[in-house]
Amino acid sequence: MMTSNQPAGRPYAHTALVRYLDRRILELKPRKSQAEIGTETGFIQPNMVAMIKRGSTRLPLDRVAALAQALECDPAYLLLLALDQHGMRGAAYDEIFGRIVTRNEMTWISELRVLSGQSDPRLTSKGRAALRSAFGL
Repeated sequence: MMTSNQPAGRPYAHTALVRYLDRRILELKPRKSQAEIGTETGFIQPNMVAMIKRGSTRLPLDRVAALAQALECDPAYLLLLALDQHGMRGAAYDEIFGRIVTRNEMTWISELRVLSGQSDPRLTSKGRAALRSAFGL
């Protein structure tokens, strides 16, 4: 569905996946080109990454793992962005499949388990305040 703030022919331009892809390609630019990323992903059309990055088309779900590898990023995180772009995430999805946890989130969870002595602590107001402080909130 096209809204007034979406450029014509670019219905996915304002998605989180587009913003992430743009940033990640820029970060990788010193080491690999956008065309190389497309080739590593297995896209037949050489401009497919550009089309996704512009928001002209969605990332095909069957290419998430390959693109994550080419972007050197967490495939679970990229899958979340792709599912959002496809309109496939929501309460029903999360209820059925659970919340996808990224590698970075797993690192946090692992550290919490170590620090708590594997005691499965509840999040207290003091703990919440400490976390918020760590993020400058």
